[in-house]
Amino acid sequence: MTTRSSSAKTVLGAGLLPVAACAVCCAGPLLAALGSIGAASVIGAIWIPALALVAVAAASAAVWVHRRRRRACAGQAGPGRVEVGMPTRIPPGPGSGRLPQ
Repeated sequence: MTTRSSSAKTVLGAGLLPVAACAVCCAGPLLAALGSIGAASVIGAIWIPALALVAVAAASAAVWVHRRRRRACAGQAGPGRVEVGMPTRIPPGPGSGRLPQ
């Protein structure tokens, strides 16, 4: 009976040894992945409000420039009437290949 329990302990020990080795081997990359996720969260927590402030500043600057340009254009009066001359025909003859001056 003792041989049977000792063989069970040996099998159990042989199964636990690779599990422990795998845990030790994979612990570093898993901790690195979790750490990088945490670092990205911290950076995001800092940058997202900053990006929101930049977006609000850009939008307000765009509105300000648009209003300023609108006021500058509204104050200028264009010409009321523009005379457009009618085109004239060149009579056929020696200078008919030229455009009127």
